[in-house]
Amino acid sequence: MPMPPTQSVHDRTTAATAVLPEGAPSLPTRVSWGAVIAGAVVALTIGLMLNALGAGIGATAVDATARGTPSASSFGIGAAIWVLVSNLIGLATGGYVAARLSGTSDNTDGTLHGLAVWGTTFLISAVLLGNLVSGIASTATAGASSLLGGAARGAGSAVSAVGQQVANRTDTGTLQSATQGLVDRVQGALSGNGGNPAAMTSDQRKAEIGTLVTRRVTDGQLSQSDRDRLNQLVAAEYNISPQDAQSRVQQAEQQATQAARQAEETARRAADAAASGASVAAFSVFGIMLLGALASVLGARRGTRDLLTFRAARVG
Repeated sequence: MPMPPTQSVHDRTTAATAVLPEGAPSLPTRVSWGAVIAGAVVALTIGLMLNALGAGIGATAVDATARGTPSASSFGIGAAIWVLVSNLIGLATGGYVAARLSGTSDNTDGTLHGLAVWGTTFLISAVLLGNLVSGIASTATAGASSLLGGAARGAGSAVSAVGQQVANRTDTGTLQSATQGLVDRVQGALSGNGGNPAAMTSDQRKAEIGTLVTRRVTDGQLSQSDRDRLNQLVAAEYNISPQDAQSRVQQAEQQATQAARQAEETARRAADAAASGASVAAFSVFGIMLLGALASVLGARRGTRDLLTFRAARVG
């Protein structure tokens, strides 16, 4: 009896191997962007409609004649709660619409469609809000520019008219004389530095007092010689005794130091308040987005189609 031809293990393995084209997907895509966009549109529309309803209800609560209008804090809390609830209702409905229109019967696919609606809705809202803020800022900037431009043109016209009148009424010699007098006055005030305070003019003493005070503010302290010089200048300028001048200077320094400390403390409190406000705002946005994601997922799970099972009856 003849034996069948033998086949190697390699040949049998090769014969059973299926050849697939390169780059072929293992599973078909299951995302429906049409359903996602439709759900996002529905979510935005419902949220906008409910917010408009809330604005109408809030306007009816204002009663200026009877003075029964709620406080601003009550209005703010009520408005925030209404906006949150409106957005959650819109996102839940949008997730339901997306999952239902996608035609999927898999809960995971329905959940992912709901999350896609949530992300799309928040991105569109962020873009619209950014454009609104940008438009308001642009309008305000344009108005301010027009106002400043008109004021600048008006000021330029006024300066031109005044300059024309001055040019018509004043000759070159008079202007040069007035300018030279101003320069001489400044030079005289500056040249009194280091002289006898009693022999100096009031302008000279004030100029040197201003120099010493500026040095005290910028450097934080004065040398003993500068402090004694400041006391002498104050005593001569205000015609008081050296002891009274010293007390007045010390009192002014204490007041300036106290004012600087108060300004620093105020700046620190303002910085802390700004940081706290930014932290609260960031956590609030995170919480709102998290609640929105949960609402979208719940709506999508509710809108996912049920898988129907059919059982065939036995014959015989």
